[in-house]
Amino acid sequence: MKIPTLHRWPTTPTTAIALQRKLAPRVQLTPVPADVRYLAGADVAFSPDKRDVIAGVIIWDVVEQRVLEQQVARVPCRLPYIPGLLSFRELPGVLAALRKVSQTPQVMLCDAQGLAHPRRLGLASHLGLWLGLPTVGCAKSRLCGEHDDPGAEKGSTAELRHNGDRIGTVVRTRDNIRPIFVSPGHLCDHESAVRLTLAATTRYRLPEPTRLADQLVSHARTM
Repeated sequence: MKIPTLHRWPTTPTTAIALQRKLAPRVQLTPVPADVRYLAGADVAFSPDKRDVIAGVIIWDVVEQRVLEQQVARVPCRLPYIPGLLSFRELPGVLAALRKVSQTPQVMLCDAQGLAHPRRLGLASHLGLWLGLPTVGCAKSRLCGEHDDPGAEKGSTAELRHNGDRIGTVVRTRDNIRPIFVSPGHLCDHESAVRLTLAATTRYRLPEPTRLADQLVSHARTM
């Protein structure tokens, strides 16, 4: 997969925050077509010494519910762990893994935030700007915002709001199981983000592409 360069990587938190503020207005919320079939899931782990990012990408067929391709890449960490700046720490690895992929996905799902970020540029949004593809953040926990509890049944939702704006949706992906936090990344709206997440969720709490990407990097970390 060919990926044009969006920007150089900042080396300090101050320059990273400034770049987030510059890029955030470029994020677009638009509906994703209903006939999407090929999804990619991305996740990362870190080497035991925390010096390297180990990123994995799964290409998943939502119709046949099977993996079409998987790739792993390992690159040095560029920044330490700083809440709100994870994309600068993790994205170089995800991009390196995507450059190995032979089939370009139609949509990317990330175990990360999209719009649900204090500066409206979580990893999923940042990645979407790099790729020019629809992206969705499917996070296990909340970074910011307030919400009511969704119903207990699979498919129940509640809006996630921050400073008066809707930034995502709290989604119950299985009956009576803790919800996940779904937000548009780029070239995707709230309704499409929820629809794609539920379409990619099978027997587990997390969407299958990101769940399998997590397994992939966990295994690669031990190699």
